[in-house]
Amino acid sequence: MTYSFISPPNAARFVLSNATVPAATLEHIDVPVTEGLATVDIVISDGMIAAIRPAGAAPADYARTDLRDGMVWPCFADIHTHLDKGHIWPRQANPDGSFMGALDAVRADREANWSAADVKRRMEFSLRSAYAHGTSLIRTHLDSLAPQHRISFEVFAEIRDAWKDRIALQAVALFPLDAMADSTFFTDLVTTIRQTGGLLGGVTRMGPELVWQLDTLFRTAAEHGLDVDLHVDETDDRGAETLRAIAEAVLRNGFEGKVTAGHCCSLARQDEDTAARTVELVAKAGVAVIALPMCNMYLQDRYPGRTPRWRGVTLFKELAAAGVATAVASDNTRDPFYAYGDLDPVEVFREAVRILHLDHPLDTAARVVTTSPAAIVGRPDKGRIAAGDPADLVLFSARRWSEFLSRPQADRVVLRRGKVIDRSLPDYRELDSVVGA
Repeated sequence: MTYSFISPPNAARFVLSNATVPAATLEHIDVPVTEGLATVDIVISDGMIAAIRPAGAAPADYARTDLRDGMVWPCFADIHTHLDKGHIWPRQANPDGSFMGALDAVRADREANWSAADVKRRMEFSLRSAYAHGTSLIRTHLDSLAPQHRISFEVFAEIRDAWKDRIALQAVALFPLDAMADSTFFTDLVTTIRQTGGLLGGVTRMGPELVWQLDTLFRTAAEHGLDVDLHVDETDDRGAETLRAIAEAVLRNGFEGKVTAGHCCSLARQDEDTAARTVELVAKAGVAVIALPMCNMYLQDRYPGRTPRWRGVTLFKELAAAGVATAVASDNTRDPFYAYGDLDPVEVFREAVRILHLDHPLDTAARVVTTSPAAIVGRPDKGRIAAGDPADLVLFSARRWSEFLSRPQADRVVLRRGKVIDRSLPDYRELDSVVGA
């Protein structure tokens, strides 16, 4: 097993005493809070959180582990990933690291290699990594041009069932919206999504058919009771304003389902007045926005021989201040869109704090990988620490924000229903027969 800094009691009932918890993840507990952190005792009984008490107030006769102010977080929610693309970098790299290079490389790899067996092996590898890091909820986008939509959604449904007691999984169909003009394909895609309990997604682009595409998308989603999750304005083009068009379409169609927009990079390239009007519309329409800081830093404003001039991320603070539901997520993992990553929300959070300036203060920052993403995808029971919930927790030796954000927290302990899991990460060599060394 991976080295851990502490070993909680192997008992039916025990206490994690003197635990430092991000207050944003706590429910119904009145304790002092400093820099968004509270110190509590967490009482665990038969795999469930029985109570959360002020530090020192837990029953004295229970077995206990004194965390000495070490942090305890709920298991994480990672709601914008691409499990179907994961780990193809060794066999299909992106030679120049550009967005167009990524599109071309993934297309070539998908057409040549994405059989059910291939997708399943790589998805399983990714989930084992995410589970070891402490994730309990993942939403993945699946490339869904024919015939891949049927292959990948069938594999996903199988994996979702196999993993249901470890990670709750959701899937979104990813395809260019102009493909809806092929009614035979679009009908079959919607049927596949309904059969597997997925979401309707897609990539929005400026063009003369955008209004028709969005109206068709939202009418179809409403007819079939589907939520919508879109890839939006992943570009440095100031003229890309499909986020505004999405908000207008939601309002125009009276769409009542959940709508999520990922990326929204060009919003940060627009003048203040234009951006402010879009932010206001997004808030009015109830569209949630997911920032993908690592991938957007990697791809955006990348030109040969030139240092990037901007961070590539959306107006995260402005959206949140306007009341828009916001979160951050991993996005791609070791594929042509992002050559690195391991589906570790601690890494995502650490980089998001730096890239998006979520610090000074850090009071509510923990929400972006816990309560906020869980609520956005309709699972408010995840990403929180509350009495009556399963004891799905991540324990850290770090006591304060500076300690937490300065190291990768490789010695963390993950509890699932109060029991320590094996945090050993899968060896990349396991994929050699699939993607090469």
